Amino acid sequence: MALDETARAAQLRIWRLTLVLVGVLTVLRVVALFATPLELYPDEAQYWLWSRHLDFGYFSKPPVIAWLIWATTRIGGDAEAWLRIGSPLLNAGTALVISRIATRLYGGEKGGSWVGLAAAAIFILMPGVQLSSVLITTDTPLLFFLALMIWACVALPDASKRARIWVAVGMGAALGMAFLSKYAAIYALAGLAAHLFLSREARRAWTPAMAVVFFAALFAVFTPNLLWNYRHHFSTVEHTAANANWKTGDLFNPMELVQFVGSQFGVFGPVPFGVLGGGALLLSVRKRLAAADIMLLCFALPPLLTVAAQAFVSRANSNWAGAAYVAGSVLVAAWLLRWDARRWLIGGLALQAVLAALFLTWVIDPRTAEAMGMANSFKRARGWDQTVQAIIARTREEQALHGGVTAVAVDDRFLYNVAAYYGRGYFGTPAAPPLKMWVHEIAPRNQAEAEAPLDAALGRRVLIASLEGTYRAKIRQDFKATSDLQIVRVRLDKKRSRRTDLFIAQGFAPVPRDPVTGLPPDPEPTP
Repeated sequence: MALDETARAAQLRIWRLTLVLVGVLTVLRVVALFATPLELYPDEAQYWLWSRHLDFGYFSKPPVIAWLIWATTRIGGDAEAWLRIGSPLLNAGTALVISRIATRLYGGEKGGSWVGLAAAAIFILMPGVQLSSVLITTDTPLLFFLALMIWACVALPDASKRARIWVAVGMGAALGMAFLSKYAAIYALAGLAAHLFLSREARRAWTPAMAVVFFAALFAVFTPNLLWNYRHHFSTVEHTAANANWKTGDLFNPMELVQFVGSQFGVFGPVPFGVLGGGALLLSVRKRLAAADIMLLCFALPPLLTVAAQAFVSRANSNWAGAAYVAGSVLVAAWLLRWDARRWLIGGLALQAVLAALFLTWVIDPRTAEAMGMANSFKRARGWDQTVQAIIARTREEQALHGGVTAVAVDDRFLYNVAAYYGRGYFGTPAAPPLKMWVHEIAPRNQAEAEAPLDAALGRRVLIASLEGTYRAKIRQDFKATSDLQIVRVRLDKKRSRRTDLFIAQGFAPVPRDPVTGLPPDPEPTP
């Protein structure tokens, strides 16, 4: 039934409120990016390094993160804020798409005129989104393209027969882009299959031709990454599988499961996650799930249940189930309005708004985080520039006074990534030695080790930078002589500092690695 003019005006007014809410938060987050003194996290520096050489894949991640950084840094340059600016913009886009999904599915229910605004607010104020809006991560484009894919899925039944073909193409393309963002997009494919299995109405909306064009679009977008993996021995797939850490002796860790479930209250928010888990269980037991509820649960539950099982078997990071919260935001908004639980909705959003304001305060002025005992949360985004400048200063000293070095080699991928970024004005210039990685194991375990390993030709006289001195003794085994140790300490806050050991190593001749463990032998104790 067509909406009357009053209802249309009300929906338009609420849509404008949604735009204002999302727009204001996005502007504040962009301002925070340009105001913060926080440096890049090492993983962000790695993504920047990838963006210097565009490809269809990289050692540990699919390519969209590098493409996004390439686009934003082409506009504004290589400063930290321009690396990260794509995140708050994409999160804003995701929130607006979520609003349209919610309005389309639940706009006719009790309180449904507000459901789009509520869903967008739940997502944009979600603690995990607050964090990802001031960093550049693979989760951000993943959630954006998953939202587009779900939106297309929602629009499909009401489209005309001719339009359905194009909706199916868009759905496949969006899912393909989600796969190019992060392989966790597999959960959306599983969710779509589950929904088709459970819903006769969903099956009726599809035709064989639509299925063909959906998969054709999906594989047209995703195939270049599959080919890249094939040419690179499936390194990204292997890295993703290695993250699962399924070691026979370490299986079954109930505390890991408890910690993972507890962490989701911090990722999605205390009230939203409680409502999502409790509502799904309660409505399923009472058999009062609406058709839209079932569809969205098909997208929300696979990542949550799969990652929970992964946590029980081994371990799981708190963000690994993030794909659940596009559909989850819509469900929580719809259920709270359906149950007339507006106080819980407003209270939950108010709590998350306070947390958002506090977090932005910490980002803009990290001293406030230190004063509140939260400095440890930011330690990996501080002190890297100073560390890299100390490495460059020692390199220049060696060049000026001691005949130079044939390479600068580091023993940690974090240090390599930040050295490449914060030393971008030095490394790669004709006056600078090449930046290389000392490879710890028998085979490379990251892209730096794969693409920039130290070799004998460049190992004649090397400046070694060992993060925290962790592998210093093992590095010494791989050289004929080492000398001139310098310990650099960079203060991170009142209690913490980062140590980097700098020393000269000559005559690179690596000892054999164990063929079973892949590790070098333990060094003999120093007398």
